[in-house]
Amino acid sequence: MDMESSVQEAGKHSVTVTVEVPADEFAKDLDRAYRRIGQQVKVPGFRKGKVPRRIIDAQIGREAVLQEFMEDSLPTYYSRAVREHELAPITDPDIDVETVEEGSPLVFTATVEVRPRLTLDDWRDVVRSVDRPPAEVTERDVDEFIDRLRERFAEVEAVGHPARRGDYVVADIRASIHDEEVPELTMLDYLYEVGSEGVVLELDAELENAGPGQILKFNAVLQDRFGERAGQEVTFQVLVKEVKAKKLPAADDEFAKTASEFDTIQALREDLREKLKGAKEMEARGRLRDDVLDALVSRVDVDLPERLVDHETDHRIQQATERAERSGQTLEQVLEQQGWDELRLRTDARSHAVRAIKSDLVLEAIARQEGLTVTSEELSAAVADLARATGRDPREIAKALERTGQVTSLAGDIIRSKALDLLVETAEGDADKESEEPQEPSTEDPAEPTAQDQGASE
Repeated sequence: MDMESSVQEAGKHSVTVTVEVPADEFAKDLDRAYRRIGQQVKVPGFRKGKVPRRIIDAQIGREAVLQEFMEDSLPTYYSRAVREHELAPITDPDIDVETVEEGSPLVFTATVEVRPRLTLDDWRDVVRSVDRPPAEVTERDVDEFIDRLRERFAEVEAVGHPARRGDYVVADIRASIHDEEVPELTMLDYLYEVGSEGVVLELDAELENAGPGQILKFNAVLQDRFGERAGQEVTFQVLVKEVKAKKLPAADDEFAKTASEFDTIQALREDLREKLKGAKEMEARGRLRDDVLDALVSRVDVDLPERLVDHETDHRIQQATERAERSGQTLEQVLEQQGWDELRLRTDARSHAVRAIKSDLVLEAIARQEGLTVTSEELSAAVADLARATGRDPREIAKALERTGQVTSLAGDIIRSKALDLLVETAEGDADKESEEPQEPSTEDPAEPTAQDQGASE
């Protein structure tokens, strides 16, 4: 459609879009409005859908037809103009129709508040200045993983020393309130890890330095996690029967055969080293994503529309409310447990909202400047992912997104993700180039160890 439009600033965060629809296009859409109304009304002497326009004007009123036209066609004209000028409205438009006469172009204006737009000409320089997080795997990393694996195959055996944190005790634990037993806290021959805080904090403190045959008596107030009993004072009596400690298997070839598909501990260590390397590289890339975005966001000085910040803040508080409800609590209860109040929550949510909006604006600027787009295949893949996650039909998801206008939001998510990938690729590419640069020939005697060699051997 040969529709003309222009944009002018109308205020601090608002613009006025002026749209001129050609007379012939306007006439077609107005005629469509007449036909729709003609299908809805009954006029004696005329078949349904065949009521002449002059009769509709006389019976229904031309104003009703124009209202039908405005509700159906104006949003379409407006949306086309918004897409043409790449605007991102954050409010509904205030539309003012200037001329609406048949035979003449339709002219209207739409004043609307929009998201700010940034220009980041030096973004590559900023990204290149960000240090790439290290992803080296050390022998200590492998040792720690081996130790965790040994913990999984550890056995417990009786020891002669009093219980320490990390040891286990076999005990009869009896709990009562006013001499009435509390069944859920009474356990016989119970194997308990000292320091695990699995019952009440006081139990761990009492068990430390306790030995077989000792009887411990103490009171404790139950915490919030005990539900209806929270806040009640309970009397505990604990008979310590045995003290046990973990016995870790030796990190040798036999252990490797038991714990893995490898025949030697060396082969197991090499496999762990490769897996840890992959995990650390993934972690380093995630940190780099945060760092490059933070570096750009910290340079952004933009005055954000209050309505935009308020909306994002409210959205975050709503999410917090829903998380609390899923855990069976109210938001007020969760805040009380954290020592927070609603004011602190809103202040924190607002701070994160501002940062999130600035991050989105940065990524949108990069995408715009670099010409990043979303293909229909990428949108289809995203819809398919949503369908799998929700167990719904992809076509149903696609129709719902189109109907609610959320397909634009989905496309925006894809665009911002591609922009962030570009930032990371730029930072990683420069780091890779530096690592590939030829080194200056060394003037040191190769027989003499360097300081770096000495540090590695210590």
